[in-house]
Amino acid sequence: MSPTAQEIPRTAALRRVVTNAGKLLGGRSLNAVLSLAYLAVAARGLGVAEFGVLVLIHAFAQFLGEVVKFQSWQTLIHYGAGPLQAGETGRFQQVLRFTVALDAGSTLVGLGLGVAGAILLAGRLGWDAEHAPLAAGYVLSAAFMVSATPLGLLRLFDRFDVLAGQAAVVSLVRLAGCGLAWAADATLGTYLLIWALGTGAGFLYLVTASLVELRRRRLLDGFVWRGPLAQGLPGVWQFAWSTNLNSTLDVAFTHVVTLVVGGLVGPAQAGFWRMGRQVADAIAKPAKLLTPALYPELARLRIAEGEAQMARLAVQVGLMTGGFSLAIVAVATFAGGPLLTLVMGKAFAPAAELMTWQVAAAAISIFALPLEPMLVSQGRPGAALRVRLVVSLAFLAVLGFLVEAWGARGAAIGLVAAAAAMALGNLGMLLRRPAVARSPQQAACGDSSPGAKDEP
Repeated sequence: MSPTAQEIPRTAALRRVVTNAGKLLGGRSLNAVLSLAYLAVAARGLGVAEFGVLVLIHAFAQFLGEVVKFQSWQTLIHYGAGPLQAGETGRFQQVLRFTVALDAGSTLVGLGLGVAGAILLAGRLGWDAEHAPLAAGYVLSAAFMVSATPLGLLRLFDRFDVLAGQAAVVSLVRLAGCGLAWAADATLGTYLLIWALGTGAGFLYLVTASLVELRRRRLLDGFVWRGPLAQGLPGVWQFAWSTNLNSTLDVAFTHVVTLVVGGLVGPAQAGFWRMGRQVADAIAKPAKLLTPALYPELARLRIAEGEAQMARLAVQVGLMTGGFSLAIVAVATFAGGPLLTLVMGKAFAPAAELMTWQVAAAAISIFALPLEPMLVSQGRPGAALRVRLVVSLAFLAVLGFLVEAWGARGAAIGLVAAAAAMALGNLGMLLRRPAVARSPQQAACGDSSPGAKDEP
């Protein structure tokens, strides 16, 4: 029996998700190896204590970059997919202008807050006054961390092959620089400069690639910086703020934990936490790469076929990632510790237990991977935000007690509980409202009216 008309696009959507994730996997697998390599070189060159300071300063800069920046790539995909598909160049340029303005404004805010915070918070976040000028200087690299619009463009254009190389560019610059710094017995400031140069190189790579694609598709013809921003884009500010806050809260599960561990139990424990997290992320990366590939396909299905087809694609992806979640926990339990000791040296052996807990938390998130993209693509970022807000606040409320009582191990156990709560919360939000197909006109602009609510 031949496939029905509905089965063909559904199969094609899943195939594109897997294909695009595969493109990212090639670059990110290389990047995972390169990242471990430059971290290992930096750890051996600086020692446990100074490596911990490096990790804390980097975490602080990343924290600021993530907090202040809007997730404008999600806004670009959500509001730009319809005009792009319909050939409405002017409307697409308006969405592009809006997201670039968000990126520029958030960059300025982040730089001001970062420099002041690096100096005023010295002694509270794991580095002392001696390192405050270095931290303030490194925070300037946060300007190159706000690259959400180029990311959104390349994802929308299906240029995942280009995106696959971005992380590798960052890591190659850092690996080469760290190798020279190790050979020269360089100081902490040199390593920070090298890491900042890597961030800048990755930023320039993304911007250049996105401009090339825009020109190739003639989407910059007649483009002007002055013009309407949010007019005619119903609910765009609410969507932008919701996705931004959602991402900000997600930082609680990455950089904030590193800063809290360093502030309470010292830079060495923060270094152990960071290395465990690096290995956990590397093991979980293949499945997590489905997320950026999933968003554009959900946006296309939302425009063309409605939410029922979106739900089917999300279920297919969830089934694919379920078995992988169990496999990565087994790998971390039996092989993660020896691998970590081999790469980093015996001084970092205490990070093995932390890594196993972190991998377990990542496994839960992978199993629930399609839930949040489904909520956002339905035009319900507020629902995902509420779940993350409740879980993040609860996690942060007990994080200090967990770390003081059990050290970094307490933070790792809390991370597993938070990942489970996040998954259950997002699932509950999806089940509270049956999927209702919307017209392509409504879908192209997000919610049908500025006052549309997330819940019935």
